[in-house]
Amino acid sequence: MKKLAFIFLSIVLVIVIACDSRTYDEVSDNTPITVEVVRYQQEIKPIIDANCVGCHSPGGPASFQPLTNYEQVRNNISGILNRIQRPNGDGLKMPQGGSLSANQINLFIKWQADGFVEN
Repeated sequence: MKKLAFIFLSIVLVIVIACDSRTYDEVSDNTPITVEVVRYQQEIKPIIDANCVGCHSPGGPASFQPLTNYEQVRNNISGILNRIQRPNGDGLKMPQGGSLSANQINLFIKWQADGFVEN
């Protein structure tokens, strides 16, 4: 029984140590947006491709919510903004296991404010 408790505590300790505990400010670059109009093809799609489509595509664990094209991303912007702006440690934060930079998050916000320009 003591051996089982020791193994359990060891596993918990490894999980706790392995968790990312950096603050949002530490992982963001706070670079101001320099583009006049944010466009899906130039600014948003590269972020989605690098951080989202691994899960949010056919065959991925989040294939029920694909983000592989302009319409899917535009139609899900509220959910995307909700998830990418959550604090670290929140189980609903996206992307899982990481965080977008403040600049990347601001690009999504400005893209919405600019009227979802595609090209």
